[in-house]
This record gives sequence, structure tokens and C-alpha cells, in this order.
Amino acid sequence: MRVSIIRRLSRSVLVVLLATTASFALLRLAPGDATTGSVEGRGRTASERAVLAQQLGLQQPLPVQLARYVGDVLRGRLGVSSSEGRPVIDVMGDALPATVLLSGTALLLAALLGVSVGTLHGWRPESRGVRLAATALTAGYAVPEVVLGTALLAVFALHAGLFPAGGLDDPLVALTGSAMARWRDRGWHVVLPASALALSWSAVIVRQQRQAVRATAGEPHVQAAQARGVTPLRLLLQHVLRPSMAGSVALLGTMLPVVAGGTIVVETLFSWPGMGSLLVRAVTLRDAPLVAGIVILVSAAVAAGSLLTELLASRLDPRLRTAADVRRS
Repeated sequence: MRVSIIRRLSRSVLVVLLATTASFALLRLAPGDATTGSVEGRGRTASERAVLAQQLGLQQPLPVQLARYVGDVLRGRLGVSSSEGRPVIDVMGDALPATVLLSGTALLLAALLGVSVGTLHGWRPESRGVRLAATALTAGYAVPEVVLGTALLAVFALHAGLFPAGGLDDPLVALTGSAMARWRDRGWHVVLPASALALSWSAVIVRQQRQAVRATAGEPHVQAAQARGVTPLRLLLQHVLRPSMAGSVALLGTMLPVVAGGTIVVETLFSWPGMGSLLVRAVTLRDAPLVAGIVILVSAAVAAGSLLTELLASRLDPRLRTAADVRRS
């Protein structure tokens, strides 16, 4: 297991470096640069832009810029944001908590919906209510996040007025409310964007969980327990549910790149001040250090999440550990 973890970590570091290098180079090769990407940049004179380009090192050849940046990253320095004038790590630190709140809530909702509906659909496929719920989630998966989010905004925010239309919190509550009021206000703001993401993601988990439950229910140990007279509820909870969840947990790890892409769309739609909105702004302003820093953080989070879900899946289903040991031997 230790050798496998080291091997996965090595591959993850390589993937992060490649993604960072590609994003930095592509943004440098794109038309425009940090001296002209913003309104302030477009208002500068040619001499002022030349001075700024010299300060940012934009006049150096691309291989030199790339080598210098990769060297700084390997030493733990992400540079200074050309659009913010602050260290990249500080700019990302301001936006990261909002994205963690949104993506964490959405993943939790998607897992609860997907595992519960998928388990019931695999265990009791004849139930009309369960089939209807699974069909509704599948329909949500077929609709893009931007369309689903717009529909939720129109129905529950603009028409019914049940939820805020966007933003992280109410400015008045953030300034004058108690700690409990601020957390309650943020929870109210996260409902619609998190639901837009969760409804899109949960259908994949439903399909995986349904198939896993059906396969596990036909295994010899489950049939033996059923022959001993174990009640259906106890049979499901003790003998079927835990091993069948291993595939769904592993699936959550493979969905992490999709999660990152989905939060960009939803954060922009709901004016959510997270990493997705920050990335869109950084690309617009040609802020290469900030874009590369966000790519590093997202790539590292995806790699770490994939490794953790793989380890958790092997804990849930011992057969996965046995198969891994056989492959290594």
C-alpha cells in the first residue's frame, strides 16, 4: 500500500507540473498581456506599458519566463498577481473558502442523493416513487449546469423569492449580524448554486450505486444471510450497502475535475466570489501567475481527492485491497 501511495503521489506531482507549465505558456502565447488586459492597462501610454512589461519580465523569451516561473514554484513561490498587485497565495486565500463551501456542500448533497436513490433503486426496482426520483435526477444530469442554474434562479429566486439571487452573503448581515446569523445567511445563499451542481452530479452516482447494489445482492454471502432469515432492512444495511458504496466513493474521486469545471460556470452565474470567478477574471486580465497558481491548487486538490477516495474505497470493500495486493505481487 505504501509503494502504491508513493507511486500515485509521484504521478500527481508530475501532472500538477505539466498542467501549470501548459497554463502559464498558453496564457503567455495568447493575444494581449497583463499590461493591456484591464481597463487600467488599456489607459496606459506605450512607455508606461513598456516599463510595466519590464517589471513583469514580459520582454524576456517565453522559455526564460517559463523556466523562471517553474523554478519559483519548485521553491514554493507562486509570484505576484499582475492584476491585483498582491502575492498570488494571498489572492487565492481570499477566494478559496467560498469555493470550499460551495463544492463541499454540492458534493455532500450529490453523494446523499446519489447513494440513497441508487441504493433504493437497486434494492427495490419495482418502486414507482424511486423510479421517478431516479428519472428526475437523470434528467438533471442531461441539462448543463448553466441551464439548470438559470432555471433555479428564475423559479426560486426571481419568481418565488425564496432564496437570494447570488453572492456569498448579505452585506448588512455580514457587517452587523451575529456569528450564527452570518452562518445562517451564508447557508441560505449556498442552497441554489450547490443544488445546481448536485443535481447534475448525482445521476452518475445513482447509476453506479444501483448497479453495485444489484451485483452485491446476488453474491453468495448475501444469499446465505437471506437464507438464515435475516430481515431485508438488516440485510441491506449490514451485507449490501457498505461493499456497494466502494464504487460510488471511487466515482466521487474521478468526478473532481468535473466539479472544478462546474464550479467555474456556477460561480460566474451566481456571482459567487470563489476560485472559479477568480480564474475567469485572471484569464480576462491575462494574469498568468494567478492563473497558474489556481491551476496548481485545483490540480493538487484533484490529485489528493482521487487518492483519498481510492483509499476510502479500499476500506469500504476489502476485496479491492486483495486485488491490489495480487497485482503488486
